[in-house]
Amino acid sequence: SYALRHNPGKYGIQLDEYGYTDLAHFIAALNRVHHLALTRGDIAAVIAHSDKQRFEIKGDRICALYGHSIPGIIHHQVATPPAILYHGTARRFLPSIKKLGLLPMQRQFVHLSTDIQTAHQVGSRHDSHPIILTIDTRAAQTAGIQFYVGNDQVWLADEIPAQFLHGWPKKS
Repeated sequence: SYALRHNPGKYGIQLDEYGYTDLAHFIAALNRVHHLALTRGDIAAVIAHSDKQRFEIKGDRICALYGHSIPGIIHHQVATPPAILYHGTARRFLPSIKKLGLLPMQRQFVHLSTDIQTAHQVGSRHDSHPIILTIDTRAAQTAGIQFYVGNDQVWLADEIPAQFLHGWPKKS
């Protein structure tokens, strides 16, 4: 993930405009930097057994499908998402989200989940009791917000203004 999504330069690999790089060169770079003995089969097994579709091999090239922090990588096609998407987040981020909406922060896009379980898993990275926000994608699209497919479980957006978010916790 780190090599394909955040710092290909550390590994001496270059990503094309769609985020792809030569698979053999990628494997050689990982082996060189981390003193491993990975094979194409190892990489394919990681992809096949991953709980999320994060990577793709096409022919002799590999890419990360989403989650890049490198500007300009991966051009996603605008698509119509399900009517409702979810975003799991830490409670401490709620004041900022209420004010500014969901922003990509250090990534290219805001990541949205198709199901509550995935959103909870994502939010749990930063909070043992995350808040799950619901996104009204129809209203957001009507207002001009564009959505992009990340994979079967993840949708992407440039940002989501707070008015399209629901599920704020009740004040105690």
